[in-house]
Amino acid sequence: MNKTALLPAAALLLAFTSAAPAADIEAGKAKSVVCQACHGADGNGIGDPQYPFLAGQYADYLEKALRDYRSGERNNPIMLGFASTLSDADIVNLAAFFASQSTTKLRDLQDVK
Repeated sequence: MNKTALLPAAALLLAFTSAAPAADIEAGKAKSVVCQACHGADGNGIGDPQYPFLAGQYADYLEKALRDYRSGERNNPIMLGFASTLSDADIVNLAAFFASQSTTKLRDLQDVK
């Protein structure tokens, strides 16, 4: 195949492939002030089991959850209100902040009785 013929395809691929914004953990920490009322200052909770732990979760999971709350795909009126104000960069930064926090509280479903 002619290499010149591949150039338009490569350019098109690059045009539709956006680099994920680099995470800024400090910006995520600053943005997390609103989250602290339910999830705790570091994402390790406030002692109320109805609010999930965020500390130590995978950043990509937290990003997806926030985007799903923002779009309404995950149905939670409280989280919709918060997430609807977030930009894509805010979501990446929040996810990076909470993912960077230490925790011993995360558990899998085998621990649920």
